[in-house]
Amino acid sequence: MSTVIELIEAGAKRLEAAGVAFGHGTANAFDEAAWLVLWRLKLPLDDIDAVADTAVSPADAGKVAALLDERIATRKPAAYLTKEAWLQGVPFYIDERAIVPRSFIAELIADGSIDYWLGPHTQRVLDLCTGNGSLAVLAALTYPDVTVDAADLSVEALEVAAINITRHELDARVKLVESDGLANLPGPYDLVLCNPPYVNSASMAALPAEYLAEPELALAGGTDGMDFIRKLFTDAPSRMSEQAVLVLEIGNERDYFEAAFPQLEVVWLETSAGEDQVLLVTRTALLAGAGVR
Repeated sequence: MSTVIELIEAGAKRLEAAGVAFGHGTANAFDEAAWLVLWRLKLPLDDIDAVADTAVSPADAGKVAALLDERIATRKPAAYLTKEAWLQGVPFYIDERAIVPRSFIAELIADGSIDYWLGPHTQRVLDLCTGNGSLAVLAALTYPDVTVDAADLSVEALEVAAINITRHELDARVKLVESDGLANLPGPYDLVLCNPPYVNSASMAALPAEYLAEPELALAGGTDGMDFIRKLFTDAPSRMSEQAVLVLEIGNERDYFEAAFPQLEVVWLETSAGEDQVLLVTRTALLAGAGVR
């Protein structure tokens, strides 16, 4: 009879040998195997040590093996198989209708990194490109006095977001809005959170299968990845209050961002992935001119 840790270690070897890609909640084979094994066995996901030596029946070990088979064969992110993803210790429902939540903006909300720019004036929050609604939910949970608009162009993504808003009992404070960019969002907002499609076309062409399993609409940002952001910066000031700030994730596209907006004054925020993934820009800076190229 196998133990939990033995199944995890064996699973990690299988995932490594199969060459699957990570990045949808885990960064390596061991963590991914642990997630799948613990979820399949209905064990707590946050304390391997407590259950590492627990014996697993052959029948349950077979269920684990079948889940690993599915992960390898389909190349779907593990979150799509488990229908669950976690951000900052908060669980969210997820399926193929929306991108797997993994925004570094979640860290900044949780650790208070953006609180310097907020205050009593921060009453209305927008989560643009909300996907499954995770950032909207985290913002509402973190700032109990705000209301949040969670907007997306994808009706299917908004259906997933609705599940999470109800799950966390936030229907009274988080409103879903179908909108192409800011078109249906008059504002004014005091804080705008946005994890937009920003992957440049060359990177899109080289994405592993796990990322291609996600909605392309949530990833592809045009030749330099900045198509959505150009329009956002043009439209945003008219939807922002005087002291408002916009927190924007751009992933690994800082070089393209600085080439597109060479004159724009922004603040780069520290995340677990470094200081070049997420930026903050004030309404004042946007009005001063984005210097779009």
